[in-house]
Amino acid sequence: MKISGVTVWRKVLPLKQPYWLSGGRLKFETLDSTFVRIECSDGTVGWGEGCPWGNTYLPAFGDGTRAALALLAPVVIGEDPAGIGRLNRLMDEALPGHLYAKSPIDMALWDIAGKAAGQPLYQLFGGREGEAVDVNSSISTGTPEEMVALVETARANGYRVHSCKVGGSDPASDIARIEAIESARLRGEKITFDVNRAWTPAVAVEVMNSVSARGWFEQPCETYSQCLHVRNNAPQLIMLDECLHTFEDHLVAWRDSACEGVKVKPNRLGGLSKARQVRDFGVSVGWNMHIEDVGGTVLADTAAIHLALSTPETHRLGSWLCQPHLTDDFAHGLGARNVGGKITLTDTPGIGIEPAEEFLREPFAHYPG
Repeated sequence: MKISGVTVWRKVLPLKQPYWLSGGRLKFETLDSTFVRIECSDGTVGWGEGCPWGNTYLPAFGDGTRAALALLAPVVIGEDPAGIGRLNRLMDEALPGHLYAKSPIDMALWDIAGKAAGQPLYQLFGGREGEAVDVNSSISTGTPEEMVALVETARANGYRVHSCKVGGSDPASDIARIEAIESARLRGEKITFDVNRAWTPAVAVEVMNSVSARGWFEQPCETYSQCLHVRNNAPQLIMLDECLHTFEDHLVAWRDSACEGVKVKPNRLGGLSKARQVRDFGVSVGWNMHIEDVGGTVLADTAAIHLALSTPETHRLGSWLCQPHLTDDFAHGLGARNVGGKITLTDTPGIGIEPAEEFLREPFAHYPG
């Protein structure tokens, strides 16, 4: 079996309502997603999706994904799709960096591998760990009252793990938000205060030493070195996200004792292959992890949940789903969905879900063999 062609689609995904993060300095109303279908000589196809969270969240954007695919598609055409590790090395040689653009190809290769093996991806990633994955809510930045109301709404939909977006230049406002959310926390709920790198080190140290919350604080500052400074000057558990891009970044974070946990996002890391490597390392060093993708439809959600479901329960905190934030849904009720605060997956081979071409409409590009 050989790869005979690659087809690419662009899809703009409107959000149900504007989404604010990083202390309200970043606003998002639509996402720009890229879908990839890898076609094989025996008729098998594999699907992938790469969806950066807008243009301002990470050094990644939709147009960049599609421009890079024009270089990467010819690299994999004519190759054996089973050689996933080799194909990732070939892509890295052809285009150093630009990890987010390689993610949809890697995802599609794993979809093909699962179909060829007749197994769901969670089996290929190590086997099911438990029956379900906890869903992680995502609470947009707002006033203390607004954020508590959003937590209560999420709670009514079954969420017991929450990611609350804080951050900004006004320590008093963030202290008020955090204390209000902590006061409303129910027994057994887990809360991460996600700063999305919006604090300076001084503000981070001031806020974190002023609040009663002793749980997780995520990516308090822009750079790794700034986050490490906060780690050494505040009492809370630290989770790192946006400053970790490569396996070496994670190795350095472990060496420096910079955190107790990390976010594992295939699109940020360069695909399921590299995300699995980070996941396995995280398990070996005892980290807790949120395993989810950066953004996208239920296709991207489901692929990431396969990795989460194959992660030991002692090392996973919860997984966020992007699909509930989108107005469009090509597979109502199928794939990774929140059911009472839990996500389960079927044993359908591969990722287990495919977008309809009517949903995607005309291809953006096709690269034949």
